[in-house]
Amino acid sequence: MITTTGVAVGTVRSSDRGAGLIGTIGGVLVFLVLLTFATQLLVNLYATSAVTAAAHDAAHRAASGAVDHDDPVAVAAALDAAEHHARSILGEYGQRVDFRWEVDSDRVRLTVSADHPSVAIGVVSSVFGSNRLERTVDVRVEQVR
Repeated sequence: MITTTGVAVGTVRSSDRGAGLIGTIGGVLVFLVLLTFATQLLVNLYATSAVTAAAHDAAHRAASGAVDHDDPVAVAAALDAAEHHARSILGEYGQRVDFRWEVDSDRVRLTVSADHPSVAIGVVSSVFGSNRLERTVDVRVEQVR
């Protein structure tokens, strides 16, 4: 049977061969870029949440009423213990985190900074700008009454 275009039914024009290949490759590439973008976003959000939670926990431990804040040796030991605990909570990622402590008689201030790991390709990763996290936690020292 011949159609109105003069081509027999069931035959393929030679000019149509491979026409969908370029569109398919483009679609797969766009999908992969979006997938790596979503993966990088999730890694950044999770790492930010985990580091922030560990920083809050460490600052609260250092500001505990059980620590004698008039004794510099006790304060230094509490800061070391709190930092060690935070690093253990974060696992391997804890090695990337930098802890800066400021302690006085009324408050404990902890500033943490870290570089997020990059799982995305360079083009997608550059969309996020700097993958650097910096958080400051300020906690009042517990006063035993």
